[in-house]
Amino acid sequence: MNMDQPSEFTVDAVDDDAPPWDRSLVTLPTFAVLAMVGGLFKSFSVTANVYVLVLGGILMWLGLAEKPARRASPARLGRGGMWWLIPAGVFLVVEVVNFALGSTYDHPTLSVLLSDPLSHYSVRTLSYFAWLCGYWGLVRR
Repeated sequence: MNMDQPSEFTVDAVDDDAPPWDRSLVTLPTFAVLAMVGGLFKSFSVTANVYVLVLGGILMWLGLAEKPARRASPARLGRGGMWWLIPAGVFLVVEVVNFALGSTYDHPTLSVLLSDPLSHYSVRTLSYFAWLCGYWGLVRR
């Protein structure tokens, strides 16, 4: 029996330079708690806006201070990624047109359209969590 055979199961080495708080085991539960706190605020309220600005500011500071471990960024946006520019462009055009025409019943803004679903705690909490995870992904790039 040869004991020098390579194992089928390998584990990638953990980056020793990364701080202990920069692990999925720590960040995801932290984001869940922050999302549950953010879900308590009424949508589009002053406290919700301040909460988003504070969390966004902290994440931006972490990114600019290069605290989290960096992940490699793609050199170029792939063909599949280019398709995501179409819905983003449509939303941009809708918002600009509605801003120019004013928010009316015929031309509601996205915040008016989303106000009904965001009146529920679970939707607000999931929205905060998705925003935090997405922003964290950008901070780590």
